[in-house]
Parts: sequence; structure tokens; C-alpha cells
Amino acid sequence: MPPEAPRRPTRALSGIQPTGRFHWGNYFGAIRQYIDLQPGAHQAADEAYYFIADLHALTTVRDPARLRSLVHAAAVDLVALGLDPDRAVLYVQSDVPEVTELTWLLMTVTPMGLLERCHAYKDKKSRGLPADAGLFTYPVLMAADILAYDATVVPVGEDQVQHIEVCRDLAGTFNHLYGDVFTLPKPRLVEGGAKVPGTDGQKMSKSYENTIEVFEDLAAQKKKIMRITTDSRPMEEPKDPEGDHLFELFALMAPETDRAKMADLYRRGGFGYGEVKKALVEAAAAFFADARARRAELEADPARIEAILAAGAAKARAKAGEVLGRARRACGLARGETMVSGGKGGHS
Repeated sequence: MPPEAPRRPTRALSGIQPTGRFHWGNYFGAIRQYIDLQPGAHQAADEAYYFIADLHALTTVRDPARLRSLVHAAAVDLVALGLDPDRAVLYVQSDVPEVTELTWLLMTVTPMGLLERCHAYKDKKSRGLPADAGLFTYPVLMAADILAYDATVVPVGEDQVQHIEVCRDLAGTFNHLYGDVFTLPKPRLVEGGAKVPGTDGQKMSKSYENTIEVFEDLAAQKKKIMRITTDSRPMEEPKDPEGDHLFELFALMAPETDRAKMADLYRRGGFGYGEVKKALVEAAAAFFADARARRAELEADPARIEAILAAGAAKARAKAGEVLGRARRACGLARGETMVSGGKGGHS
């Protein structure tokens, strides 16, 4: 019997834009999965790279002081929420210039039609909104973000799957032209794929102005929760908890026993939504209490966060430099060097 091929290590990678403070949708839709994929966690990858996507944010945030503040806040928030810099690489996107050079190499094999079909660009164009070249080429920079680290798995929501497909297309084209250079990643959908509802029942999103921030002042958070939109059915009428956005928010925060009790209350009827909102206020405060305490400690020591980001950038640059060198040699930019071919799928 031939010996089994060695198991290929898994490397998770994802980025999050610092276009505003993180809200519940960011946490349950992405950040919680980052934490679960850290080495040592129950769904762990062998390695994990996470970055704060400040280059992507430039398409929407044009105030430099605000961008710097949001990048710092994002780093503090991620560590407070459980991203462990001893187990995962945390860095700022613009601290790895190798990625922008790799973006250009990928641009040279990117068909215009492919970018014209991408939904973010198409959506803005269909609504008559201005779409700059940054938005148009966003998927290529995203591909470079992924390919620069030989990522094998990328946790994404359903709305981002198309960008992973673009990344695979570009990597496949480059590999076809120049040899085995890039690892083709696979998307990993957020478990269940469920949206996190906002205060108006739509998907929680900064663009809808319906968010509840993870670390906002508790009094301000309570006011938002108490203003969550509900229907006008009478108190005594039994209600189905499934599909009710207020119950969905409560279910994200509350322990299993409390979720079951609340579901029974819905089905029995005889309650007011104000009662559910008060329960949600308490559940949310308890759910994020430890993270709030950690955040207060981190905010009091800004040098610690900067050291974490510097160490992360050094690790990220080392890996991205290796991949960029491979790509440069392959397409003829490294004069006097020849491409050293690895086995198919052999990058690690």
C-alpha cells in the first residue's frame, strides 16, 4: 500500500474593515468565527491570519484621523473579544506592502468583464451611485489579501462567496500561465448562514443605520434595544418565536435554558414586547461583560496593542514576502532568478 500523503496544514485568513465600530452583526457574523478558527479552539485551523482592512476602508472613510482611530479601536475590540495574538496573527493590512504589489500582478491577468459582474460594483452602478476604481478593483485586492498567505480557508458570509470565486479564478489563471504559484482557497460559510437582524428587522448593517454596537455605552445600548421595531399584535395573542427578529437577537445572547423559556412565553402569549426587550438588555450585558472588562484593560495600555500589531505585521510580511517572491520569479520580474517549482498544491 502506498504511504498516505502528508496532511496539508490548514491556514485560515479573513479581514474586517474599520469603517465604524463593530456591532452585533460583525461579532456573530464574522468575529466569533475568527475566534473559533484559532489554533487550539474547537474548530481550529493549524494557523490563522486576521487583518484590519484599512486599504479597503479608504473607499469609504476619507477622514485620516478617523481612520487611524477606527483601526486602533478595531484592534482593541478584536483582542478584547477573544482573538489571541499568541495563537493567531493579527495585523493591519497596509503594514504589509507586499500585498499591494501582488495586487498589480493579479491585475494583469484580471478580465474587465469579471470585475463588472461583481455585485458590489453592480449594485452601486444600478443605484446611480458613484463607483470609483477602488471599488471596481476591490475583488483583486481581496484576492491578493488571501493568496499572499497561502490561505486554504476563508470564513465569509454568503454575500462574500463571489469574491472567493474571483480569487480562485485569478489564482487559477496565474497558475495556468506561470506554473504552480498560488494555493486555491475555499470559502467557509458562517454556520447556519443566518443574518443578524438590526433594530428595524433588516440585516444589521452600518449602511442601514440599524446597528447595536458591541462596546457602546450600556445606557445608549439600552435605548436602542428599547426602540427595536415590533409588530402590533395584542399581548394575549400567542406568537411564533421563529422568524421574530427580537427573539432572534435574544437567542444569540441568552443561555439555552433562557432561550427555551422565552420561546415558551412566545407560544403561550400574554406578554408584552417590552418584557422581551428588557430581557435582551440583561442578556447582552451579561454576554459581553468579560469582553468589556478586557477592553478597559487594553485601552489603558495602548503600547500593548501597537506591539501586537507590529509583531503580527512582521509575521505577515515574512509569509507574504515568500509568496510574492514566488510570483515575481514565476512571471519574470526577479532578474537572474529562475522559478523553483514546488509540487502541485505543495505550498504551506
